[in-house]
Amino acid sequence: LLLLTTTLFLAATTVGISVDTEASQVIWKGYKVTGSHEGTIAVEDGNLDFTDGILTGGSFAINMASIKATDISGGSAAKLEGHLKSADFFGVENYPTAVFKITKVVSRGMAGDYRITGDITIKEKTESIRFNAKVTEADGVYTATAELNLDRTDFDVRYGSGSFIDNLGDKTIYDEFELGITLVYVK
Repeated sequence: LLLLTTTLFLAATTVGISVDTEASQVIWKGYKVTGSHEGTIAVEDGNLDFTDGILTGGSFAINMASIKATDISGGSAAKLEGHLKSADFFGVENYPTAVFKITKVVSRGMAGDYRITGDITIKEKTESIRFNAKVTEADGVYTATAELNLDRTDFDVRYGSGSFIDNLGDKTIYDEFELGITLVYVK
């Protein structure tokens, strides 16, 4: 029995797969009383860990200085991007990278469906979050996708927040924002 247990333990193989930063993307969407804005943020690096084909861990980083607005253009886009990069929002000069690290993975019962728990760090503030993710594989290319909502005030991003500033009226920016994450990994 000991030999069989040792053999099974040795048979488990963990493989780390690096992110393809050009094929990966993060799409953000923020809301205000009068509408919304959306855009992209570049993936800087990352990896997923698989043990015998099952997701077991990983992490990724995004380059906050790469934040772009895609729903507007020209001077309006440049103005919004500059404001998002400023100390009012993400302070990218001092906090150029946001990082997510998986701390727990639970299968949701179907191949490639997972419940992910992990730590996200923005502006040196770390919060534990949970969300569902899907991992698919085709010809050695893995694609991990997830949609999640974050409260920006958890990361000391309070500009225009009705939770902290009174009488903003139609200048109020909602605290919750969305991230649509697509990470592509090549084995």
